[in-house]
Amino acid sequence: MHEKPVVLVTGANKGIGLQIAKDLSMHGLTVVIGSRSLKAGEFAAKSVGDDARAVQLDVTDPASIAGAANWIRNELGRLDVLVNNAGISRADVPDRSFDQAAATDPLTVASLDEVRTVFETNVFGVIAVTQAMLPLLREAPAGRVVNIGSSAGSLTLNSDPAHPRPWMFGAYSASKAASHAITVAFAAEFESAGIKVNAACPGFTSTDLNDFRGTRTVGEAAHEPVRLALLDADGPTGTLSNEDGPVPW
Repeated sequence: MHEKPVVLVTGANKGIGLQIAKDLSMHGLTVVIGSRSLKAGEFAAKSVGDDARAVQLDVTDPASIAGAANWIRNELGRLDVLVNNAGISRADVPDRSFDQAAATDPLTVASLDEVRTVFETNVFGVIAVTQAMLPLLREAPAGRVVNIGSSAGSLTLNSDPAHPRPWMFGAYSASKAASHAITVAFAAEFESAGIKVNAACPGFTSTDLNDFRGTRTVGEAAHEPVRLALLDADGPTGTLSNEDGPVPW
């Protein structure tokens, strides 16, 4: 079995996921870069360091997920932390601008096929990957799961008339609200096994998810997911937070 703790970060070949991978590597973890493209994952792993690996992982493909879980067991023999970072804000439609996509994002006009596409990655992908990695996490001395949530999916904030509505409200926000529910469900179920499950809100970060219109850096966005990945035995479970503290569900 691999001696050092191992973390799998999904969608880690770029953006926030790559920064999370770099930061956790600096904390002494062996990092597995999950990437739909193995070539892109291997390129990203080189930027993380010598103790980073890449595995082909498409969170919408059951065979790919099972293959990644088998690879981790066979190559490393352990998984201590899972960061469910892979996410999309909208369906990828060729030759459609970000502004055009945003205009069709509200649920009053959104295509159901596009809503399903967002949920496949942001919701069903989180469930599927967590289920596949659970046997390894159960064997870890202190298993941790971190889901990337969002204040854009906060029902409390978005039902408050005084709170500005999310700039990108629609399928993405609904999917993040669902991912918050998943976090609570997994946290309750895994608590007896000592596995802590929390969600981190990275804030409005400049990535291709928002056509690089975000106001925060990936370094700032990675802070809270990394903290939650490294929680000790006294840390919380079943929470949503950013670096300033709790974020309401």
